[in-house]
Amino acid sequence: MPRLPVLCVAVLTVAAGLGVRAFFDGPVSKYAGDALYTVLIYTLVVLIVPRVRPWVAAAPAVGASWAIEFAQLGEIPAVLRPLLGSTFNPPDLFWYAVGAAAAWAAHTFWLRRAG
Repeated sequence: MPRLPVLCVAVLTVAAGLGVRAFFDGPVSKYAGDALYTVLIYTLVVLIVPRVRPWVAAAPAVGASWAIEFAQLGEIPAVLRPLLGSTFNPPDLFWYAVGAAAAWAAHTFWLRRAG
């Protein structure tokens, strides 16, 4: 998979996350942000390993998101809280999985269309 389209998807994912936060409040922005956070991790995995299979990229994306969420059960340093959060919220785990599943589906669709 060429890196430039993946980089564009990463940039669009960040823009979508910022846009959701700017235009929506409450659970919509929070949970969309959770899903998009995982999509961004997924795209970074694909950027680093362009030939990765979709399910292989989804596993570390959701795994990293869940690890960060569970880390919030402890103390996150103040400087990292804007990036990693500070409060464990069980529904976030579901939305991380939604983000990974959406990225997996989009990646699979792209590969089938391109191949």
